[in-house]
Amino acid sequence: MKIVTFLLGCLTATTLLAQPCATGRYATDVYPNVTTTSDITFGQNNSWSGAATTLKLDFYSPTGDTAQARPLIIWVHGGSFIGGSKTDNDVATLSQRFAKKGYACASIDYRVGFFPFDSANAVKAVVRAVQDLKGAIRYFYKDAATANTYKIDTNHIFIGGSSAGAITALHVAYLNDPCEISDYLNGAAIQGLGGLEGTSGNPGYSTKVHAVINGCGALARYSWLEAGDIPLCSVHGTNDGTVLYNRGVVNPGVPLMYLDGSRMLHERACAVGLEHQFYTFPNAPHVPYAATTAAGIAYMDTTVNFVRDFLVKQLGCTDAPLQPENARQQTANLYAINYCDGSPVNEVCTTSGVEALAVEQLSIYPNPSSESMTIKWEGNESMKIELFDFSGRRLNQMNVNGTQCQLSRNGLTNGTYLLIFTTARGEQFSRTIMFN
Repeated sequence: MKIVTFLLGCLTATTLLAQPCATGRYATDVYPNVTTTSDITFGQNNSWSGAATTLKLDFYSPTGDTAQARPLIIWVHGGSFIGGSKTDNDVATLSQRFAKKGYACASIDYRVGFFPFDSANAVKAVVRAVQDLKGAIRYFYKDAATANTYKIDTNHIFIGGSSAGAITALHVAYLNDPCEISDYLNGAAIQGLGGLEGTSGNPGYSTKVHAVINGCGALARYSWLEAGDIPLCSVHGTNDGTVLYNRGVVNPGVPLMYLDGSRMLHERACAVGLEHQFYTFPNAPHVPYAATTAAGIAYMDTTVNFVRDFLVKQLGCTDAPLQPENARQQTANLYAINYCDGSPVNEVCTTSGVEALAVEQLSIYPNPSSESMTIKWEGNESMKIELFDFSGRRLNQMNVNGTQCQLSRNGLTNGTYLLIFTTARGEQFSRTIMFN
C-alpha cells in the first residue's frame, strides 16, 4: 500500500508540473500583477570587517497564484563584490518579469566589501557571496519542509545573476572542492571563512539547484565544468570591459581576478557535452540589459526571452523558442559568435597541500621594480611563468627549471601586471607585480 501511494504521489506531481506548460504558464505572462514582499531575513553572518550582518531578500510572486509547488529563481545582484543591492534594476526587473510568467523569484542581498583590493581578498569576497547564496537556497528548502510559506517546488530551484551575481551563481554550481581555489587561498584560510558551505543560516538543508543563469559572469577555471553537471544558460556582450567575454582579468576599475568568461564556458560545455545555451550580444558592453535606456530595455527583452526558452525546456515544456541562440559558426572576428572548438582539458585537483605550500614559498623582489625582479621558490620545481597585462594579453612566457629566475622589464610601460604560474603537475596560481 505504501508503494502504491508513493507511485500515485509521483504521478500526481508529474501531472501538476506538466499541466502549466499546456496552459501557457512559465512560457507567457499569465499573471498581470506581482506581489513583492521586501526585506525577508534568510540568514546572518559576519562581514569582511567582522561586523554582524543580517542577510535579507525580496520575494516576488504572481498576485493571486494558487499553485502549491512553483519553480523558484534566486537572483543575485552585481557590484564587483563591493556594492550593489537586491533592488538593482536588472535583478528587480528580472524578478518582476519572471514572476508574471508564474515563477516565484527571490532577489538577495549578500555580504559585500573587502580590503586590500587584491586577488586573495577578492576571492574571499566571492567565497562569502557563495556562502550567502547557499544560505538563501537552504532557507527555501527549510521553508518547503516546514511552514511551506512560499510554495516552492524544490526540484526546480534555479540560481542566476549579473556580473558579480553571475560569478557567485557559477561558483555555487561548479566550485565543489576547496582545493580548486588553493592558488588563492589555502585550506586553513577557506575553513577560517567557514568553508564553501558557510554558516550564513539554515544548516542541515540542501543547496542543490537545477540549473544556472549566467548574465555576463565568469568562472575561475572553465575546466570545473564537467559532463553531468547541472545545465547552464549564459548571455554576454563581446565588448564587456569589466568581465571579459573570453578570458582575462576582471577589472571594475581595480584589477582583481583572472577568470574565464562566458565564451570559454560555452566552449568547455560543448567539449564535455554539458547541457547549455549561450547568447552573444555583439559589440555590447557589460550587463547591457541593466540600462534603463531604449537600448537597455531591448537587451532586457532579448535576455528575458532567451532565459525563458532555457527555463521552459528545464521544466519539460515544448513551447517554441522566442529567442534562438546566435548561429554557431566560426568567423574572422576574434569574438566568434558561439563557435564551439573547445577541448576537454581536465585539471587534477589535489588536497595534498602542495599547491598551497608553493604559493606560500614563492617570493618576488623587488616588487615594485624599475628594471627587473627575482622570482624565487623552494623545491626545485619546474615552472611555466606567463606575464599578462590587465586586458588579458599575454606579453611573455618562460619555462624554468630550478628554484629561481629573473624577470626583466624589457620595455614594459609603468603599471601593474599579472604573473600566472603553472607547475609541472598542472597546478596554477597568480601574483600581481608592478613596474614603476
